[in-house]
Amino acid sequence: MLRKLRFILFPVLNLTGSVLMAFAGLMIVPLIISLSFRDGADFAFTTGAVTTFLAGLLLFVSTRSYKRELIGRDGFLLATIIWSAVPLFAAIPLYLNLEEISFTLAYFEAMSGTTTTCATVLTGLDNLPASINFWRCFLSWLGGMGILVLAVAILPLLGVGGAQIFKAEASGPMKESRLTPRISDTAKGLWWIYAAFTVACCFSYIATGMSNFDAVIHSFTTVSLGGFSSHDSSFGYWNSGEIESVAIFFMVLCGTSFSLHFLAIRKRSFLPYLRNPEFWGWIASVVAVTGLVCWILLEQKTYTDWTEALRHSAFNVISIISTTGYCDTDYNVWPTAAPMLMMVTACFASCGGSTGGGIKMLRALLIVKEVWREFLLLLHPKAIRPITIGEYPVNERVVFQALAYTQLWMIFTVLASLVMMASGLDIVTATSAIVACVTNIGPGLANVGPASTFAGLSAPQLWLCSFCMLLGRLEMMTVFVLFSRSFWRT
Repeated sequence: MLRKLRFILFPVLNLTGSVLMAFAGLMIVPLIISLSFRDGADFAFTTGAVTTFLAGLLLFVSTRSYKRELIGRDGFLLATIIWSAVPLFAAIPLYLNLEEISFTLAYFEAMSGTTTTCATVLTGLDNLPASINFWRCFLSWLGGMGILVLAVAILPLLGVGGAQIFKAEASGPMKESRLTPRISDTAKGLWWIYAAFTVACCFSYIATGMSNFDAVIHSFTTVSLGGFSSHDSSFGYWNSGEIESVAIFFMVLCGTSFSLHFLAIRKRSFLPYLRNPEFWGWIASVVAVTGLVCWILLEQKTYTDWTEALRHSAFNVISIISTTGYCDTDYNVWPTAAPMLMMVTACFASCGGSTGGGIKMLRALLIVKEVWREFLLLLHPKAIRPITIGEYPVNERVVFQALAYTQLWMIFTVLASLVMMASGLDIVTATSAIVACVTNIGPGLANVGPASTFAGLSAPQLWLCSFCMLLGRLEMMTVFVLFSRSFWRT
């Protein structure tokens, strides 16, 4: 038994060591910023970098004799370990520099960053050291496209096993599709697009009035749909329609599949967008929910000026349903129907292969088509009606996977919400906290709304929320498959 465990676990730990050593190098960036701003956080980042590097080196050296080529299941194990371990070490600078927080709070904040959730436990963001704010947003940027996708792109030692890692970490039901013959080329292409969007977003923010530093870190969390900000009032700090318009554009852009962007750029054509039903489902959700929320706000006299109602509804709706989590006002005080509609839509609106979270629009389309097919088969039992997405038929296994994932998502969300209620939270706070974490939205409703933080939750509640963020980022099955007995059989 021990021999089997070593065969399965140690090669994965060996690669984990490599990733941690590379991650330690990334801490040099906020260290340089700390020294430049003289904000006093240099010791925390130095300690974090050294500790992370030594831990990675220890793992790498102690397991090097077990190094082998990755096989299918290794990708799921490595993805889960990396997305659990990276926040552990990313929390070190936060824990050392911010004296008022426990390690539980620091880990929650780091997990929120790397999973692009943006649920925060911190207040007084305007007064935090610049390097700490940079680190939080930089973690979100790294997590947006995926630390492991970056690893597949730049670490040749992953070899053909990179395909399994890419599949385990990628989002959406169509994980088998390859954009290029080599997974490493696909990962590089996606990261180049991701980086280009980040640069474009940054310069757009500067052009509309943000400071250079704010523009950089907010471009990180806009393109990653991460939602962290350096201000307690988030985008309400600027109260600028122009800045919000930039954010809206890039949130819509990054809520779209990066694979679709890849195809459009490679073909130098907008046809891939025009022919993609998931993209149109995403755009339809944006327009429809924005319109409905705007109507609710005007009908309930929350705003009397329709331009103001449209501005606030557009920004907050797109921020929430894209699972970004920015806000420019406290939508928790809006008529209940508005934030509830936003939260529900966020569960499925963003596209598979985007940096957003949730069930994904493609799964929602598949489920709707399956329901419609069942209605038709009731009337015409002998009919043969394959499910199609656009012009192409979808394999039945993909449909069943979408149904299974959605069922698992709903069952876990309900059970986790019940656990939170049993621990003493009211139904709105408990349910919205779980939905916000498992969907990677960030702010929820009631006591975890946009004007509040998650700091009021107990340590067990925070650890459950951290686990929910991990599940949401890795799409549940990647994690839950590790709990099956067959996974550990050689």
